[in-house]
Parts: sequence; structure tokens; C-alpha cells
Amino acid sequence: MSAIEVKVPDIGDFKDVPVIEINVKPGDVVKAEDPLIVLESDKASMEVPSPQAGKVLEIKLKVGDRVKEGALILTLEAEGAGAAASVVVSPTPAFLAAEVAPATNPPEPPAAEAAAQKIAGPPPVLGPDGALPDFGNVFASPAVRRLARELDLDLTKVAGTGEKGRITKDDVKAVLAGGKAAPAAAVSGGSGIPEIPAVDFSKFGPIEEKPLSRIKRLSGPFLHRAWLNIPAVTQQDEADITDLEAFRKELDDAGKAAKTPYRVSLLPFLIKASVAILRTFPDFNSSLNPAKDGLIVKKYYHIGFACDTPDGLVVPVIKDADRKGVLEISSDLAALSAKARDGKLGPAEMSGATFTISSLGGIGGTGFSPIVNAPEVAILGVVRSKMAPVWNGSEFLPRLMLPLSLSYDHRVIDGAAAARFARALAVLLEDVRRLAL
Repeated sequence: MSAIEVKVPDIGDFKDVPVIEINVKPGDVVKAEDPLIVLESDKASMEVPSPQAGKVLEIKLKVGDRVKEGALILTLEAEGAGAAASVVVSPTPAFLAAEVAPATNPPEPPAAEAAAQKIAGPPPVLGPDGALPDFGNVFASPAVRRLARELDLDLTKVAGTGEKGRITKDDVKAVLAGGKAAPAAAVSGGSGIPEIPAVDFSKFGPIEEKPLSRIKRLSGPFLHRAWLNIPAVTQQDEADITDLEAFRKELDDAGKAAKTPYRVSLLPFLIKASVAILRTFPDFNSSLNPAKDGLIVKKYYHIGFACDTPDGLVVPVIKDADRKGVLEISSDLAALSAKARDGKLGPAEMSGATFTISSLGGIGGTGFSPIVNAPEVAILGVVRSKMAPVWNGSEFLPRLMLPLSLSYDHRVIDGAAAARFARALAVLLEDVRRLAL
């Protein structure tokens, strides 16, 4: 027998690939093609197999090391004469396929069958063709997946102790030794969705890393949760606010003359109009109950409004908007917006909303799909109004048109109801005399 060096094979255009598993230890006897270590690129896992049968003498790396082609893995006392002093093995096909690709399911040997009987808990659920699942959402190497299939072990019920929650062979062995299969760690992407792999952007060019603001760190998970859980649809419409805009300017000019500490913008009118339509369409002022089999219809009208601040977006709430006029709402908007920009909003001032309005009118745009602010079931988005030619039956006249974007939870609201809501809101905005100021 002679000692050979086993090195990392050609792994393509990958540098500093992390070692995530070492499947052998000094003294182990391996067969040809037995997996020695597992590497992980940005896209897939790669098992490095043994080039031939022999005994592991010394391991030259550890979990967490980053390697490239040609790096020394271990020394092997190979069986047979004339073995080369250094061997670079070929990569296993598992590296070339996505990690979710199913491995071949070999016949189960009697020993493995006996070991499988020691596993606590119910047997794994088989697919329609009687085959075991491919564990597509499980964080484990191809070797571990293959071992699990051989032992009829459901990896979704095994808790991984490896790096980033990866299930290792030792975890499988622990279950076989009599330990209970623990629930797998929750996938942080939500709803079984795997995380986006980390990318080293510095290899493409200069970068700068800066932390997210506190507001974005706090609001991000809420937005993500709403996006994942709510089947949202957006209904588009537009309102002719030519007359409303003329009246708004009159009120604003009067406020300037009286030196009031607030401006009269379009938003107070949108809030008043929304409250009036919410009374007509109460399902839009509701939330699903915890069992998701009924609605909690609210008899109060607290309207949230998205407020842009230097640190990110916050949503203060105008309480009891149905009991306030446009001028009082304007005053509340100014006070809450100032506190938001100064970072002085309290929790009570950002909670309890039944409906939210997100206005980008001061910036621009032609339309967007706002994310429903759960547990609310609808949100109104508006952008900058624009002059457009409108046919009145005999001629085209220049009119100021306001785009409306109504996003809604389709579990609660049907498309027809959303279209009626948006149209009723547009009609109300088009004739300010119908609006109780």
C-alpha cells in the first residue's frame, strides 16, 4: 500500500468555496466514490468522492475552511500497488445540479431496514408513485439525502446542527441511535421559501456596506409577512379632481392668510372620502378573524397614512377620522408628520388603523401596487395628478385627473367589489359637494 494526497477537483469559476461537511475521520476505511467532504458554492453543493478504496491517514482541513481547486483535502493509504502520489478527483454530478435535485434511490439493504425501525415517530409520507420525497426544502447535502432515503427517514422532521442549520450525517445517526426526530428549524425566508444565497459583490467591483435604518429593520419583517400571506390584487381607476383642486386651493390660501400652522393638501380630502366609502363598503373596514373563517367588521374609522421620513417609511394614524373635518384632519396630519420626521411618534400613534392611504403625489409616478398593511384588508395608493383631455360628450376639455390604485386582500374582497369601491371613491372626489366637510 502507498499514501496518496487527495485534492479539491476542478470546481469551475469558484474561489474560496466553504467546506460545510467532513464525512470521514482519520482511521476510517473508505471505498471508491465514498463522499469525503461537501463543499457549497453560491448555487449548489458538491461532494468530493474518494478516488479509490483505502484508509484515511490525515485530514488537512476543517469545516468552515475556504478552498479552491488543488487544495489538499487528506492523505489516503490506498489499496493496491502503483497508486499515484497525488490524486485530483472528479467532481460528483451533484455539484452540477441544483441542491434540490433528487438522488437515485438504491435498494434498501436489510441492515438499513433494521436501523430504520428504531426511528421514533410516524413513517414518512410517500409520493403518489410510492417514492420518498426529494426533501427539496431541506438544508442537507446529497449524501445525507441519499442516506435518509436508504433509511426511510423523513428529513423534514430532523433538526440540523450544522452550519446555518444544515442537517449532517451525525444528525441522522443521532436519530438512528434512538433520539427523537426534532422539528426542522424554521426557514427564515417564510412559508418554506429558501433564503437568497449570499453573494460576494466585491469580486465584481467596489462596494460600500451600510446598515439599514432602525425603521427599515423593524418594518421589513412586517412587509415581508404581509407580502407572503396576503393574496393581493390592485384595482386601478382615476378621478377628475379639477373642481376639488380649486376648492382645496381656496382653503389653503385662507389658511395661509390666517397663518395656520398647517397646509391643506389633497390627503385630508382623500381621508374624508375614503371614510364615506368605507361606510358603504364595510368589508373594506374589516379584518379576518384568527380562524380565517369570518370577518371582524370595525365600527370605527382610523385612517393610516404613509409618511416619508429620512429614516424610512412610517404609518401614523388619524383616529376617528369620521368625526373630523378637513381642516382638523389637516392639522392632525401636520402634527403627526412633524413627529414622524423627528422620530418622536409613540406606538399608540401608529396603531389601530382600519384602512391606509399611501400618497406619492408630492413625488410623481403614474401608478403603483401598495402592499396591504395587515391585518387591514385594503390600502389606497395615489400618485401625482395630471392634466388630460377628457371627452364630455361634445368636446375634449382639459381636466385634472388623479390616478387611484386600490390593493386588496382577495380572500375578503372580490374584484367586482374592489372596482365598485374605487369607482364610488372617484365619483365622490369629483363632486366635493357630496363630501361632508
